[in-house]
Amino acid sequence: MTAKFIGYAGTYTRKTSEGIYRFVLDTEKETLSKAEVAAKVGSPTYLTISEDKKHLYSVAQDGELGGVHAYELTEQTGELASINGQLVEGAPPCHLDVKDGVLVTGNYHKGDIGLHQVGSNNEAEQGQFLKHEGSGPHDRQEKPHVHFTGYTPDGNYIVVADLGTDKLVTYKQEKYELVHVNTLTVKEGSGPRHIAFHPNGKTAYLLTELRSEVIVLDYDAATGRFTEKQYIKAIPEDFTETNDASAIHVSSDGKFVYTGNRGHNSIAVFAVNEETGELSLVELTPSGGDWPRDFVLDPTGKFLIASNQHSGNIVLFKRDEVTGKLTQTDEVIDVPEVVCVKFLG
Repeated sequence: MTAKFIGYAGTYTRKTSEGIYRFVLDTEKETLSKAEVAAKVGSPTYLTISEDKKHLYSVAQDGELGGVHAYELTEQTGELASINGQLVEGAPPCHLDVKDGVLVTGNYHKGDIGLHQVGSNNEAEQGQFLKHEGSGPHDRQEKPHVHFTGYTPDGNYIVVADLGTDKLVTYKQEKYELVHVNTLTVKEGSGPRHIAFHPNGKTAYLLTELRSEVIVLDYDAATGRFTEKQYIKAIPEDFTETNDASAIHVSSDGKFVYTGNRGHNSIAVFAVNEETGELSLVELTPSGGDWPRDFVLDPTGKFLIASNQHSGNIVLFKRDEVTGKLTQTDEVIDVPEVVCVKFLG
């Protein structure tokens, strides 16, 4: 495996950020290169890379318009060349995923899911949208707030986490439409944010933003149904200040789950029970900055990169593959208003 990996950082562009940034992780030297602007675009807060590694898609905003943008990606250099954008009136989406030529987006402010076909020329076409209904008991649950839209590991379904309605919804994509398959309603006031799947494809981990809990779920690929198995806190029980849980990722060997805490400003490390898939907390590690909006495990699994939005930095951690524990290195680079990080490779 190569020693160097190109990373992309999505950002807000409310202050000094110019768009998507590119950097390099050298796993042998354990260094991060200085970040440079890879593409100038408005608030590309979330990114996804196509399965063939030839295209990158981002959230995008231009004034009162919001939507998605497509780029051609040069794998050797990591350079991005703009293909096109598809924007409509209103707030941009907050999450997106791509599979088999279809972009699926989730919009927090509008509470809808969008499907965008990717044409033969790799342009993203204007989407079709399905809007959720409902609310929850928390003051941030006055309406639907779709926060995650992604494909299940088997590729059979699209799963949607709705923070505003406390629901995890499964859809089947038929032609160019979403057909409802199943809905799981979780504990009131939880605010489901992001979901990550175990490599076995049978267990999933749903992170709740408002309660800062991980919900361990059994996943039935035959029916698209999720069943609750365990709730576990991602912050200390005695932490009384505001905390908004952020991202969740599973190590490639399936032995550890990691979550981000904005407010507590930490990364939680959980060990996975090999038989049940249930979690036990290993440790909480400071994120090296303020408001860890997201983080990512590098392709080797030996490092974790935390992206701290308010402090505008990306921090490199070494990961113990046996214990799952994290050790912060001295490698910190500036990326203004950083949100998410994706690696090519």
